[in-house]
Amino acid sequence: MKDAISFILNSETISLRDFGPTDTLLDYLRISRRLTGTKEGCAEGDCGACTVLVGRLLDGSLRYESVNACIRFLGSLHGTHVVTVEHLAARDGTLHPVQQAMVDFHGSQCGFCTPGFIMSLYGLWLTSENPGRADIEKALQGNLCRCTGYEPIVKAAEKIAAARPSALFDPLQRDRTDIMARLWAVSENETITVVKGEDRTIIPVTLSDLTEIYAAEPKATIVAGSTDVGLWVTKQMRALNPVIFINNLGDLQTITVDEDGITLGAGVTYSQAFKTMAEHFPPLARLFDRLGGAQVRNMGTIGGNIANGSPIGDTPPALIALGATLTLRSSSGSRTVPLESYFIDYGKQDRLSGEFVEKLFIPFQKPESHYAVYKISKRRDEDISALCGAFNLALDADGAVEDIRIAFGGMAGTPKRAAHLEAALLGKAWRQETIDAARDALDEDFTPLTDWRATAEYRQLTAKNLLTRFFLETSGETQELSRFLLEEA
Repeated sequence: MKDAISFILNSETISLRDFGPTDTLLDYLRISRRLTGTKEGCAEGDCGACTVLVGRLLDGSLRYESVNACIRFLGSLHGTHVVTVEHLAARDGTLHPVQQAMVDFHGSQCGFCTPGFIMSLYGLWLTSENPGRADIEKALQGNLCRCTGYEPIVKAAEKIAAARPSALFDPLQRDRTDIMARLWAVSENETITVVKGEDRTIIPVTLSDLTEIYAAEPKATIVAGSTDVGLWVTKQMRALNPVIFINNLGDLQTITVDEDGITLGAGVTYSQAFKTMAEHFPPLARLFDRLGGAQVRNMGTIGGNIANGSPIGDTPPALIALGATLTLRSSSGSRTVPLESYFIDYGKQDRLSGEFVEKLFIPFQKPESHYAVYKISKRRDEDISALCGAFNLALDADGAVEDIRIAFGGMAGTPKRAAHLEAALLGKAWRQETIDAARDALDEDFTPLTDWRATAEYRQLTAKNLLTRFFLETSGETQELSRFLLEEA
């Protein structure tokens, strides 16, 4: 059994064994390596000042993604290439084109957020040869600037997209083959366990290893993307021990499409799943685009969002409305449950000791079905929902409701279907009179709480209004209603 992780930091191969399971990449870079270009702003994955790139081998290629170093744990880095802002400039001091464009277009003022912006733009520069303004803004969703404003930064991004220098200038393009070979060389075929005092970091290399380890350590914390668990540590100061990292398990990162639907491994990130969702479930893909910034979507996993069981998690109501099912695995075998029944009560899920989420199945809908997801938040991008509603409707030949599934998050202690509302609509003609008569059935389904995101009255009224919006969008509207009507409410 190995007792150290190995990764590449800029150009140096690192072998690391003296660390705890909740030690962050940000602290390692700043304190241990004095790479202070990576900043700490929020320590919760919101501001982007700590953005770095992490390259990993995926499907036979080397994929670089922007991530938040403040909530990325060292134990998740085995077999990766970590790139900080210090690695971009040439050895003679010549700035990388991304850096030079920020200078030329005055994209920096106080400069604190600038390295994070540069790394996000660098990630876009690596993956897209001609990004449009929408692509640029999407890449920068997870970066906040307090003083410069975003227009000069966007103009800098447009400049580097229009005039690209030789790939030989860029260190990641120039050294890609060498980096891939070095990452293959540090790949392990046996479990890694790093011990520091009483703390243990465990990194299984196969799904079978994970099953056996979790059976023996049922109270361990399983970490995939750490976009939520990271905040347990940085904000709640929780001590986690032991921690099992699973982001390197290829068996949990598969996406399979067949005639019945889509199967996602529990370790598939939002970024990995986006293209498939956009092709088969466009409303779900649009929801993904509003989950955190690019850094969060690159780290966060759909399975983790479900396993965590948060009542304000955005993917569960959207997937419940589609009739998704969940496969849970343990040393005793696997079992499949409807996603809606997985959530039992606040903080309680139908998961037995030693059992973990293995995969998710999303069935294809009838071609004539109508499906929509609405996220309501104070800020359109990178914000937690006040509530999230999902609707899935099938009408019969006479225009009556043949089947309907409605689910909400943020309205109860768990993501939950609106059973009384569904019953009030089932079999009725899909028209305004039916909607008006059924709206108040929601009062029997939910008694929401008041918190700093929204009052109970706001949540209840908005949920009813989303039903009306869904009706309008399925009854003659030529396109979805403008987001400014409700999404910005």
